[in-house]
Amino acid sequence: MRARRAETQFTAQLRKVARQVGTLISAFDVIANPDTVPTLRTMLDKYAEALEPWARATVTRMLAEVNNRDARMWAEQAQAMGIALRKELHGAPTGQAMRKLMEEQVTLIKSLPTEAGKRVHELVIKGLEDSVRADEIAREIRRSGEVTESRAKLIARTEVARSASTLTQARAEHIGSTQYVWRTSGDSDVRPGHKAMNGKVCEWANPPAVNENGRVMHHHAGAIWNCRCYCEPIIPE
Repeated sequence: MRARRAETQFTAQLRKVARQVGTLISAFDVIANPDTVPTLRTMLDKYAEALEPWARATVTRMLAEVNNRDARMWAEQAQAMGIALRKELHGAPTGQAMRKLMEEQVTLIKSLPTEAGKRVHELVIKGLEDSVRADEIAREIRRSGEVTESRAKLIARTEVARSASTLTQARAEHIGSTQYVWRTSGDSDVRPGHKAMNGKVCEWANPPAVNENGRVMHHHAGAIWNCRCYCEPIIPE
């Protein structure tokens, strides 16, 4: 429930950016006036830069929510295992992991307007090359806000899960854990490649090879797009 709440809140914030991107693009008739494309891209690039303080605050709130959830889970485990483990977990090096996540996620948020600008530019070029498809190209440009919103949702879902996986790994390795068990959400939406991973023992130091729709990729549970799997750390004796 806490994971869903963090994802819902993060998604809502990123959708605001997507809507603003759509508003900016709709103010330009780039098909009728292709010369306005550079101006539009400049505006979107400036918007991306102006987003940085807001993006940092938004990511901070999301990471705090995910970190609190992960810390509580570990506290429950530590309470059952003894005082020594609680003390060790208290000093876990999650700060470095959170700083790295912060930088990566701020960059992703700032990429929403810049990627939208790049997409519009490419569509205008296609329209100039093929005038027969001008109406189709114009429709695609009008969908820019919708396309950006779809990407915003993907970023939100992926980054909440990836943050949880990263923080769990940091705490687990700090207390000497070298392996974890891959767990899925157990419903019908689990991808075939991830279903095949369920219950397998994986090493933190070597992300497992996972079949992503015919393409083999190396990553931990919860650390790739639209993944709701999670890591169940194997605690050393």
